[in-house]
Amino acid sequence: MTTPGNKRENVVRVADLARAKGRIVEIVPDPAARAGIATDLGLLEVRKLRLDGRLAPFGRRDWRFEGNLGATVVQPCVVTLAPVVTRIEEAVLRSFVAEWQPPEGDEVELPEDVDTEPLGSEIDLQAMMVEALALALPAWPRAEGADLDVAVFTEPGQAPMSDDDARPFAGLASLRDKLTKDDGGS
Repeated sequence: MTTPGNKRENVVRVADLARAKGRIVEIVPDPAARAGIATDLGLLEVRKLRLDGRLAPFGRRDWRFEGNLGATVVQPCVVTLAPVVTRIEEAVLRSFVAEWQPPEGDEVELPEDVDTEPLGSEIDLQAMMVEALALALPAWPRAEGADLDVAVFTEPGQAPMSDDDARPFAGLASLRDKLTKDDGGS
């Protein structure tokens, strides 16, 4: 299934899937779809985007997607806002389980398998692709040579606070020094 990125064409009805052979998936969004994805993810541009792989049956009623995501994205640098181009190549694995139940209760442990989702009547491959892209994006893109300078803010006449001063036991060191000074002077 090769599609230009039309969202409805990338939604597969589970009832239409042939359990005997599964389905080959290839999604290459067109420029308009990539622009929409860029807007949704807060990117400057999605230059290239492709998801390919295979949606295959496993177990009695479950399905698994195994494939690859390839993308070239442009993000703003977190320091300078200059464009930062990143090439992404990620393996994508998702399991769609018919009888999957989310953990319940006030305090629950998250399962180790975060790639498992409940199987509904449809599998949205485009949404899966966008989610995989969002998870693969660099959290803090930096342009080459961009560096965070230290900013110091304080009232006039006061000593500026450093990162070391903000540590939980920084005050104890100054108290120790004061006590040592007081003991030495007596």
